[in-house]
Amino acid sequence: MKLPIDIDSRVTLHLSLTLKDGTVAESTFGEEPLGFVMGDGTLVRGLELGLYGLRPGDTQRLELYPEQAFGLRDPEKVHRMPRTDFDDEMVLEPGVIIGFETADGEEVPGTVRAVGDESVEIDFNHPLAGQTVIFDVEIIDVVPAELAEGD
Repeated sequence: MKLPIDIDSRVTLHLSLTLKDGTVAESTFGEEPLGFVMGDGTLVRGLELGLYGLRPGDTQRLELYPEQAFGLRDPEKVHRMPRTDFDDEMVLEPGVIIGFETADGEEVPGTVRAVGDESVEIDFNHPLAGQTVIFDVEIIDVVPAELAEGD
């Protein structure tokens, strides 16, 4: 019996993430599938909500608005940093993603937006923030929470 996806189910699936212009940003089709537990934060909330009730063998296409996917762009997350904060050997050009460490030790990515003589503009928004995205999924396996706990 093929059980549906529910909270805390262990799910194995293939997914692709496509932008509105048709650019495929990420895909597991033809590669190793993705495995995760529903509710563990692996997927954006909008996608996760669209998976509840699906069963192995099901496919789904979901178009998510920015608010449902990676959020709206927040101008407060764009910062100017002194150029001296970066190593001289570091490649600093628009589009380059750099890992930064927060005060509590968490690593967060920042994208270089502009480089000047004195400062570098870094955008800490998710690279897909502000974009409508399309997820295509194929459910491969679902293990209910009560069976997954004993693994």
